Amino acid sequence: MSFEPNALFLSFLLSFVGLALFLYGRKQSRAPHQVAGLMFMVSPYFTSTFLSMLGVGALVGAGMWVAIWLGY
Repeated sequence: MSFEPNALFLSFLLSFVGLALFLYGRKQSRAPHQVAGLMFMVSPYFTSTFLSMLGVGALVGAGMWVAIWLGY
């Protein structure tokens, strides 16, 4: 685990966005939001550097956007 200030702030930000997406998805019964929210919350545990967190966050966000665009 990295204790760099940027990585800690980004992991907090990703987890907070994930919690908001998950709660929104539960309330609206939207599966893409729930899955992306869980992935945003869990991803900081498996990534250690700032750039890897940024990359995983971008991939999860793009995946959610594509799922919504496809009509899920």
